[in-house]
Amino acid sequence: MKIKLTSIYVDDQEKALRFYTEVIGFVKKNDFSQGPYRWLTVASAEDPDGTELQLALNNNPAAKAYQQALFAQNQPAAMFFTDNVQADYERMKTHGANFTMPPTDVTASTIAMVNDTCGNLIQITELKRW
Repeated sequence: MKIKLTSIYVDDQEKALRFYTEVIGFVKKNDFSQGPYRWLTVASAEDPDGTELQLALNNNPAAKAYQQALFAQNQPAAMFFTDNVQADYERMKTHGANFTMPPTDVTASTIAMVNDTCGNLIQITELKRW
């Protein structure tokens, strides 16, 4: 058994698609609509057939309350891993990313936090290798 898909709620799917592809560097995997419903997923450019991230429209009141509470508490909605957080931080800043925390050393890793412009904070993590 493996994880194939996980979701993140976003307040604007077009804006989210731009952020997750142009700023983060993911690739669009699926994008189709049926009536008002849109199924939109992205995946890592390094593993395009790996786990997909659904950019789900946040039109559910319970999910919206959860998303807003996480954001207000400065908690990430998702965590992505990298081999070089400093390099990704610099690359993403050149693409307009708004970091709420620059690369910071914490226990066993270096992390940075970025606002995805769609209602979420995303943590970028580099695990320390000893």
